[in-house]
Amino acid sequence: MSKDVYSVILPTYNERENLPLIVYLLDETFTSHKLSYQIVIVEDNSPDNTLEVAQSLQQHYGNDKITILSRKGKLGLGTAYIAGLEKCHGNHVILMDADLSHHPKFIPEMIAQMTNSSVDIVCGTRYAKKGGVAGWDSYRKLTSRTANFLATFLLRPGPSDLTGSFRLYQRKALELILPKVRSKGYAFQMEILVHAKKENLKFGEVGITFVDRIYGESKLGTKEIVLYLKGLITLFFTT
Repeated sequence: MSKDVYSVILPTYNERENLPLIVYLLDETFTSHKLSYQIVIVEDNSPDNTLEVAQSLQQHYGNDKITILSRKGKLGLGTAYIAGLEKCHGNHVILMDADLSHHPKFIPEMIAQMTNSSVDIVCGTRYAKKGGVAGWDSYRKLTSRTANFLATFLLRPGPSDLTGSFRLYQRKALELILPKVRSKGYAFQMEILVHAKKENLKFGEVGITFVDRIYGESKLGTKEIVLYLKGLITLFFTT
């Protein structure tokens, strides 16, 4: 058994259908590779009873595997990760989505990249190293590509997928960066890499296939796009 422990932070809002599946896949992945793990579910008062599902999963897998942080409402993706980090007991932290867009099967490759290359952050990328997207229409692909192009052009932190949220961090690296991050929504993913570059942290990348959600509705709407653009402009002028 490895001495390393991997803590996975899963922010959730209306994910009652997806949560049991992603937890099952995470448990299967870590167990089959003989890796110690912890899943931190940050639940933002979902009206679809996601919290009750999380509590059932905690009873099934055990308190040592499932930690639940229940919040009063949607307080932003960035704050969910920050709050979740306080509950992590692993020396490595994985940030990913709970909606099955990110498959845990890529985690062992990310761990190998971090171990073999001695990097501080491994980013799952859709835009390099055989990465890709499945299930999106042309509009969604264009929106994603444009958002990532703008972020790369204006901020230039290094990795090819600035807007992706599937990443493995050395815990000490994440603890160094998070206090500097001011973005709370989708711009959080960009800003964290900007600060990582300023701290001279080392990056690695693993190609992943991003799969559109099967259950539930996407959280990405016009409001989120506007907030993303505002966050991008703010980062350009302040970092």
